[in-house]
Parts: sequence; C-alpha cells; structure tokens
Amino acid sequence: MSKNYLLIYSEQLATEIELLCQNLKASSNTLFQIRKSSSSVYANIREANYGQSKADMLSKFEIALKECSETEGWLQLLFNTNGIDEDIYKKHRNLCGRIRRMLISSCKTLKESLK
Repeated sequence: MSKNYLLIYSEQLATEIELLCQNLKASSNTLFQIRKSSSSVYANIREANYGQSKADMLSKFEIALKECSETEGWLQLLFNTNGIDEDIYKKHRNLCGRIRRMLISSCKTLKESLK
C-alpha cells in the first residue's frame, strides 16, 4: 500500500502546531484560531479519504485548502507580532505550502474526473 503523504503531512502540521501553541505566550484567540485551522486541515483530509463520492472528496479537499491558507495567515500574524521566530515560521509555512500544493493538484484531478 502506498503512503498517503497528504494525510501524513497534514497530521504533522496539526501535531506541530498543537505542540507549538502549548509553548507560546501569544494571544489566546490567535492560538485558538491556528489550532482550529490546522486541525481542520487534518480532519478534512482524513474525511476525504472516506468520501461518499468524488464530489464529496473534492468538497473536503477544498475546505482543507481554505483552512491551510488560514493556517498560513495565523502563522504570518504570529511571526509579525514576534510570537514565533523566523525559523519556526518558515518551517511551518513551508509545510503548509507543501500541503496546499498537493491539495490544489488533488482538487484539479478530481474536478477533471467529474467532467
């Protein structure tokens, strides 16, 4: 069985963001929001793997894509307000970017198969 890298990376993102938040002294709202968006990426990708149809799978991937973008936004805010340093910011932003590119590709493939 081949590895599902999209699922692996999204689980890594959600786990790393949760661990990061446990050690930050930033605004509780910001931490709540980034936890919520990063865990939503993971949850929607997991759900997509058991979609009722290709359209359902596409819908879950599109939600995960939006949540991934939101996570990147919260990372940017944490970096801009000195909540995280540049290395941490780049590490997590790059992981979000990898997931985002994979989701875009998956969405494109699913849309083509639905035509």
